[in-house]
Amino acid sequence: MINIRRILFYGMSVTLVALISFMLMLAVTEMPVYGKLDNPTNNIVYERYVTKGVEESGGTNLVANILLDYRGYDTLMESTVLFATVIAIMLVWGTRSVAKEEEQEENTEEHN
Repeated sequence: MINIRRILFYGMSVTLVALISFMLMLAVTEMPVYGKLDNPTNNIVYERYVTKGVEESGGTNLVANILLDYRGYDTLMESTVLFATVIAIMLVWGTRSVAKEEEQEENTEEHN
């Protein structure tokens, strides 16, 4: 007997992967050619950061201006994701060590 839930699950999974792949391919086709000098990313953003960076942010270090002033929320979110990842890894390691200790205690009780 064929399990309807399994077929539905696999069908939805394949459909979701195909949809995401299609959307990514559409995004890639809309991107400008890499390395071309007249791309907007090579002209507009660069000129804005270099010419008005000190004036708009008040700092003299161009890299710090970009990271902290123009991309501050992005940097904050990246730091938050890294912190959450470290906490999750520590929690997983902690539960494994507790489970091993409980298993060792059960084994010692069985042998006594």
